[in-house]
Amino acid sequence: MVPTNFIESIIVDDLNSGKHDKILTRFPPEPNGYLHVGHAKSLAINFGIKNKFGGTCYLRYDDTNPEKEEKEYVDSIKEDIKWLGHAWDKELYASDYFETMYKCAVLLIKKGLAFVCDYSDEEISRTRGTFNEPGEESKYRNRSVEENLELFENMRKGLYEDGSRVLRAKIDMASPNMNMRDPVIYRISRTTHHRTKDKWVIYPMYDFAHPIEDAIEHITHSICTLEFEDHRPLYDWVVENCEFDPKPRQIEFARLNIKNTIMSKRFLKKLVDDGFVDGWDDPRMPTISGMRNRGYPPEAINEFCERIGVAKANSEVEPSLLEFCIRENLNKNADRAMVVESPLLVTIENIGEGEFFEFDAVDNPQNENSKKHKVTLKREIFIESTDFALVPPPKYHRLVEGGKIRLKGAYIIEHVKTILDKNGNVESLVCRYIPDSASGGANAKIKVKATVQWVSKEDAVDVELHNFEHLLNDETPEIKDFSKRLNYNSRKIIKGAKAEPFVLEGEENKRFQFMRNAYYKRAKKVDGIWQFYRIVSLKESYTLM
Repeated sequence: MVPTNFIESIIVDDLNSGKHDKILTRFPPEPNGYLHVGHAKSLAINFGIKNKFGGTCYLRYDDTNPEKEEKEYVDSIKEDIKWLGHAWDKELYASDYFETMYKCAVLLIKKGLAFVCDYSDEEISRTRGTFNEPGEESKYRNRSVEENLELFENMRKGLYEDGSRVLRAKIDMASPNMNMRDPVIYRISRTTHHRTKDKWVIYPMYDFAHPIEDAIEHITHSICTLEFEDHRPLYDWVVENCEFDPKPRQIEFARLNIKNTIMSKRFLKKLVDDGFVDGWDDPRMPTISGMRNRGYPPEAINEFCERIGVAKANSEVEPSLLEFCIRENLNKNADRAMVVESPLLVTIENIGEGEFFEFDAVDNPQNENSKKHKVTLKREIFIESTDFALVPPPKYHRLVEGGKIRLKGAYIIEHVKTILDKNGNVESLVCRYIPDSASGGANAKIKVKATVQWVSKEDAVDVELHNFEHLLNDETPEIKDFSKRLNYNSRKIIKGAKAEPFVLEGEENKRFQFMRNAYYKRAKKVDGIWQFYRIVSLKESYTLM
């Protein structure tokens, strides 16, 4: 087995040395929000290891903080993981182990390694010290084992007020690692838990619960993001002193950071709570549900995670790489359709009333087995208003007075007359089609400088285009705070667009390439008008076909 990153190298060494004969990983989200694209990377790593090494991967909810956790988040996490194509072997919850965690805390007290402290949060923070100065020992640090056992039992019974007492590990207040300075491992909180309800009024802290969960489940490699590197000594301390065997190993990797993309669950929740976005699944959000709603293919997200790789050092990825993966996928899989964003009416004078020409349009030219659909050319059609110029700028290659353009998949048309409104603006055009100028016809080789999309007026479907930009404006040396970089023009709605009827065919949430425009998803129908969400733009070279 050839490793492709440093984590896989560790696993290969462990297998070859006989340390492990089976690899077991886990994906441990806290159900306090929706998953975002950063979690997609962690999913890809953990489930990728399972698939590559024939191992096991659990979905385990780290539900030890009931103040912020909800069943809504539990359900959304499962939906997102399934949508990305991952299959967990067991669904587990940290709350399943609350009794075991309590017993571990009692064991630490009996070993003289934990004590009940009456300090407030402010006092604990004040006496913790700094990176340059040691902390101060709590005056409660040397309580007897018997007193600590009694106090901790009373904490469990709910005899004390929230925040009045905590259980702290007794390690080293002079440690250069701040996480080892007698960290809090249990707190009092009268909060109803989404699973255990009101059974518990004390809850373990993450740094205490996490290693115990891994040890109970016999996780071989506990893969975390880099911010937990300084927590590893505490992780190992808990596993060692709670007397677990075998011992899991924590390995850290660099978290995913994408330029102009919010990767903080706390700030994403604030955007939802403040109404800046329409919910966790708003198509502008970098959440998995937001990306699904926008139309991102799950395969493209997984490909992106594969391309960025696994590193030990933090770095920032350009969003263009994710867009490239999406575009590459959609180019292969999305059907093509003609949509006119800013319609200009064209009357083809040599097509009679009621007369029409029908052409076959290939759904997807990238697929050699693609189906076809019919497009119908009638007397009145719409083209893009930008595809005609009364006074053309330099290097303009579309329709001008007396000029010709090809209608995509149909005939060449030639300008005859321009009709202006009372203000001198172009209102409509009169053109003629050139007979036998469709593909394969005698006049098909007449040279034109552009091919444009078009839609017959009689058949046109009214659609609304929703175009999205980043939620954040570019960071500057002066402005780094997310809240000051919000893009208030991140959603632009284009009304009055005209589409060929083909855009209403196919499965729910179907994705299309709107030719010479962008990739879109058919989203929802509101007040009789279909809304289409822009997934990603086309390459620059495609915009002026």
